[in-house]
Amino acid sequence: MIEQIPYIAIVLLAGIGIATILLKKNVIKMIMGLAIIEGSVNLFLVTLGYREGGIAPIFTDAPAGVMVLPTVQAMTVTNIVIGFATTALLLAFAMILYRYYGSVETNHIRRLRE
Repeated sequence: MIEQIPYIAIVLLAGIGIATILLKKNVIKMIMGLAIIEGSVNLFLVTLGYREGGIAPIFTDAPAGVMVLPTVQAMTVTNIVIGFATTALLLAFAMILYRYYGSVETNHIRRLRE
């Protein structure tokens, strides 16, 4: 049961993120929901690559034994960087929406309703 806790957390985080995106009308909160989903994906990748007692593959003269998967760690770092850039771009769009419409509520933004 204790090994399943990260997977339960992943499902909970993804559910919270999806619910935030679908149920909230505020663009900033929707972006926050997307960031929560991104965090759940990162947790999923780290959980997949974890091996109990594994050695980080950064040592040149590592002792023999089980190594942690380096590909998953590299994918997680890449996902963090891409997620940061995506969040920054979406926040810039939200700022432009606020300047143009005076609100970030989707109910007040006329063009999104049409």
